[in-house]
Amino acid sequence: MAYPKTPWFLQGYGFQTLHLLDIKKVRQFIPSDLDIIPILPGKTLGGIYVAFYGLGSTLMYNELIIISALTRYGSKVGAWISHIYVDNADSMAGGREVWGLPKELAQFTWNLGTNPGVCVHQENQLLCSISSDWQLPQWRLPLTIPAFSTLDSKLLSFEGQGEISLCLSGANLQVPVTSPFSMLGIGQPWLSFYYNQLHLLVSEPKVIRESAIAFT
Repeated sequence: MAYPKTPWFLQGYGFQTLHLLDIKKVRQFIPSDLDIIPILPGKTLGGIYVAFYGLGSTLMYNELIIISALTRYGSKVGAWISHIYVDNADSMAGGREVWGLPKELAQFTWNLGTNPGVCVHQENQLLCSISSDWQLPQWRLPLTIPAFSTLDSKLLSFEGQGEISLCLSGANLQVPVTSPFSMLGIGQPWLSFYYNQLHLLVSEPKVIRESAIAFT
């Protein structure tokens, strides 16, 4: 695939939900070398991020990211992405071969009316749907999102850096029991946001451990 060189610049709009997830449930999805950071006793921070990247982006595509835990390796902290879906084959190839992310293809249907929402399907299977029934006035913030991934048994770290215009939002989230990430126990969000505008620069990953990474 002819995917672009790093870094990738992405701009568009999207949703972000934040969840308190059971550490015992998500442990099987996290490499054993990474420590899961508890936010409350027995709970870590996870979330769902779904976005459309439009004109001016390195690639134009939709993306669904499932963050299953907030993790740490040594002094580094980052999100662990256990599931990720896109609708662009070049994005899928670049995600897998550059960042070591397990990207799969899916289909995205957006509603951008008064109450924005999106449904994500993989063939005939609903992966998740999110809709917003209210939003508070937006504000603009800088954003840095550190994350870990693995490639050829190496542990990698990378960042998304940029700026967002976001609204605190009411979110109606549906994750069917047949969805591949339903075992994470994702219920209704603790907090949710709608991004009217987002601008991200996703860095080239760095190798922070060469040896094999195992899952429990």
